[in-house]
Amino acid sequence: MAGVPFDQLDGHIWFNGEFVEWDKAQIHVLTHGLHYASSVFEGERAYEGEIFKLREHTERLFYSAEVLGFEIPYTVEEIDQACIDTLEKQGLTNAYVRPIAWRGSEMMGVSAQSNRINVAIAVWDWPSYFNPEEKLKGIRLDMAEYRRPDPKTIPCFSKAAGLYMICTLSKHAAEAKGYADALMLDWRGQIAEATGANVFFIKGGVIHTPIPDCFLDGITRRTVIQLAKDRGYEVVERVIMPDEMADFEECFLTGTAAEVTPVSEIGDYRFVPGEICKNLMDDYDALVRGAA
Repeated sequence: MAGVPFDQLDGHIWFNGEFVEWDKAQIHVLTHGLHYASSVFEGERAYEGEIFKLREHTERLFYSAEVLGFEIPYTVEEIDQACIDTLEKQGLTNAYVRPIAWRGSEMMGVSAQSNRINVAIAVWDWPSYFNPEEKLKGIRLDMAEYRRPDPKTIPCFSKAAGLYMICTLSKHAAEAKGYADALMLDWRGQIAEATGANVFFIKGGVIHTPIPDCFLDGITRRTVIQLAKDRGYEVVERVIMPDEMADFEECFLTGTAAEVTPVSEIGDYRFVPGEICKNLMDDYDALVRGAA
């Protein structure tokens, strides 16, 4: 798949209730979702033919749509089944699953109450989000210029496309300097998250992670917190300031794409991936593959 544009992959995409050939899953250039970011999506992974926590992802898709003021014209059960069917149609067992819903092109302008709500589901082969060799030794993060905004200014608890603009800008800037990703603060100057993953720190055997009060409380985040507690680790959700990173020993990211990824560097701060990181990586891998 390397080097092949995503609009030229093979297979089929579930599009408004039916399968269409991959290159025919098209929208008009005057689609509201393109111009005004009125779209919501999910990122899911299938392992050994099973989509991990499918129902939680679908329910969040519906919640995100509700926050943006539109109604998905299918039931949660129908979208669940469509994801399963699309995975099977593509003939994949280990894959990435992307459901997306957006306002169509019936009205063009900020106001778009009459626009059709479209839904599509694409499935493709996607290996590790980060370079596998780099991931094992810990990835390097830059400090992002942009910050997670005040919840009074954005619908921060929806997985809405427009909220990722500053993530793309921050990740591009980090990659241009040789980093794998960037750590974002929030509008108060507190540690928030990476551009597409939640962040955890470890000190003295205790796991610390920011309170998700202006960014997504990720499904993988919640899963890993439970795995940590099952092992007897203490997990503290709290305000974390940037200068505290000098005292942390380990750091890792969590997310559907990132899974559990150790971090070796954030700006001027250094970490050494250790036993807790490795245990949680192993536990998460066993869980998603049905071995836990």
